[in-house]
Amino acid sequence: MKKKPLSQGVSTHNFSGVGPVTVERVQARAREIALLAGHAVGDVTPADFEQAKRELLGEAGEDPKETFLESVPESDRWNPVPGSAGHQAPETPPDDEDDEGRSETEQLVNEGVEEAERDQMIQASRAAVRRSKSSS
Repeated sequence: MKKKPLSQGVSTHNFSGVGPVTVERVQARAREIALLAGHAVGDVTPADFEQAKRELLGEAGEDPKETFLESVPESDRWNPVPGSAGHQAPETPPDDEDDEGRSETEQLVNEGVEEAERDQMIQASRAAVRRSKSSS
């Protein structure tokens, strides 16, 4: 059972209390909602009136659609068409992968490692040539 907060039914404006919710205030808010929805002036629907009442009484979260969604098990909420089995979409490879499945970043790293190994081999060869020249 939900406990009602002490401030339920009391409205504020700029954080100052303006008193309890009255029928006149609900009707005024319903007219605002109807105007925002594009209805003709004075053409307030019962849905507008109910929404105004919920808003002013602090029950804005208890929309019938939301209440229904909350009653559905979480495992079924993702399903846009309840009861449909769906199907697995085919996987498409990313655009930045090569034939071996390596990403562009991995390809660049491998190229850098190969280049560094080449440089080390060249430097080692040059050092060996210098040593052989100096020992001769």
